[in-house]
Amino acid sequence: MTDMQTETASGAKAARSAAATDAPEFLEMRQVNVARGDRVVLHDVNLSIRAGEHVVILGPNGCGKSTLILTMTCQIYPIVRPGMHVRIFGRERWDLTELRKHFGVVGPGLLGSDLPGQRTAVTTGLDAVISGFFSASSLWPNLHVTAEMRERAAEALERMEATYLAGQLVGAMSAGEMRRILIARALVHRPRQLLLDEPSNALDLAAQRELRETLRRLAREGTGLVLVTHHLGDILPEVERIILMRGGRIVADGPRSELLTEARLSELFRAPVRIGRDEEWLHSW
Repeated sequence: MTDMQTETASGAKAARSAAATDAPEFLEMRQVNVARGDRVVLHDVNLSIRAGEHVVILGPNGCGKSTLILTMTCQIYPIVRPGMHVRIFGRERWDLTELRKHFGVVGPGLLGSDLPGQRTAVTTGLDAVISGFFSASSLWPNLHVTAEMRERAAEALERMEATYLAGQLVGAMSAGEMRRILIARALVHRPRQLLLDEPSNALDLAAQRELRETLRRLAREGTGLVLVTHHLGDILPEVERIILMRGGRIVADGPRSELLTEARLSELFRAPVRIGRDEEWLHSW
């Protein structure tokens, strides 16, 4: 099977519509290469994402999706070469604590994604969300929690329809409930962009459905979403732009109507892929 050629979709239609067109850049990467250990795992990445845009990064395991997200969140740095640059919200240099106020991250290994009290039932849902202001593992006595922080944590729980979890112990919650708390923790700064790495992992079918409906609501409210996955079922109907990755490279970037086809995905995953549709949702086998 012939390798998929790198392509940039012309006129990414109204996925990057008038509203998105006027929005500032969330991310601009040019000629980015990233090494982990002695191996280069991202190759010549060129990518722009506008603030408020809804994007899915799709590809097989090991293709570099999570490394790309770690690079976006400044947890991994590119190889310094002529012509390389990374700008986040228009700036090349950030204090990491300040940058955390502009986007939220959710997923294994991502900055601030560890949930306080997950292993021991000692932290309430509300305290876990408030600790997101400090990127802390707990509400230590030396941390000064303001009334505004408590109000915004309550607001984030309400957005996640999780106010009933405020007084519950995190260690006693189900995986789906923990995921709601984790996303609320990422929302306390009212970020313009939310980055999610395999958000439905370890969730049962009911919890997956609840999570996807919650993310749809956030998208409609104007929160930009960058979603990393290898499951078609995670792709929200609101997402119109798809980025395909394989072998540490972006091999296609464009509208879902062009890229979410059986032929394209069979080539991407190097296996026969069949696509089914259930109302607005996709599934594969």
